[in-house]
Amino acid sequence: MVAASAYGYNERMDIADNVSLADYSTMHLGGVAAHLTRVASRQALRQAVEWARQQQLPILVIGGGSNIIWRDEGFAGLVIVNEIKRYEVLDADETTSYITIGAGEPWDSVVERTVAAGLTGIEALSLIPGNAGATPVQNVGAYGQEISQTLMTVEAFDAQANDFVTLRGSECNFGYRTSRFKTVDRGRFYITGLSLHLTKGNPGPVFYGAVQKYFDEHDITEHTPLALREAVMAIRSSKLPDSANVANNGSFFANPIIDQQQFFSLQEQYPTLPSWPAANDQVKISAAWLLEQAGFKDVHDDATGMATWSTQPLVLVNEHAKTTADLLAFKQRIIDAVQQKFNITLVQEPELLP
Repeated sequence: MVAASAYGYNERMDIADNVSLADYSTMHLGGVAAHLTRVASRQALRQAVEWARQQQLPILVIGGGSNIIWRDEGFAGLVIVNEIKRYEVLDADETTSYITIGAGEPWDSVVERTVAAGLTGIEALSLIPGNAGATPVQNVGAYGQEISQTLMTVEAFDAQANDFVTLRGSECNFGYRTSRFKTVDRGRFYITGLSLHLTKGNPGPVFYGAVQKYFDEHDITEHTPLALREAVMAIRSSKLPDSANVANNGSFFANPIIDQQQFFSLQEQYPTLPSWPAANDQVKISAAWLLEQAGFKDVHDDATGMATWSTQPLVLVNEHAKTTADLLAFKQRIIDAVQQKFNITLVQEPELLP
């Protein structure tokens, strides 16, 4: 344990050594970090970065661990757990509010607070695990909403500039489940906060199919932010396990986006293939359906200790896996089976670190 005060810093920073990374992923697998610290302010983050640089150590900044898979080899550097909290509301006018959020805020608590204020824009992202700072990284989305639709700015520490910067949403290179933070600038920006542009009132139709079905079945005709949140929570709870009780990373594979020619070819063979329009005249198809057709619905693999969740095959569950290698072997079996059957390569959503 090293106290940052020993290096002339203003805030105390405790650095733990040889920390199990399995405790910092909801999949509960992975090796050991050489060093780990927690930060609750921008100043503490800067101090942690400076300490690591003095020691000539690589750095990884993480949040809640819901979208992280650690390699068995561990990490021979400093892991910084971002716990920066902030929640401020600025009402611009009668219909618009700007919300400033610390990266360490639990995401669903943010959604809950905005819905309680009668704001719409992120309520369909209810029950997504993890912290707010992770949402721009892969442009988190669900049930017809994406964080890119409401995100105004991202505040981050730029490791290249060695200073804090503010990026506009238009500068984040958002795409389907991706951004510059996940691709060309992976590891460069340590997100500390974000601001959202939300509106007062009710979300407008057309609603995502599963949500509309829920409204119809429950005779819900007043589509308030709270009604949409409650619908999404009910749908997600019926399909997905709670990572607090079941070791998983949520949806493990992104829905593939294919061109129309490939889609029409598949549709001829499989008329029930679920699909949605995507950008640039492409088509998004259901990864869960692909897994089911490839024989991975409610599969329990004794060899690796991994399984697919009974009501949602996209969720890979750690039942008794001992290593990340077990998870990756099971993952590869799924990818190979889908590739062989459909000529589609599934893309993993959780980030494999380091």
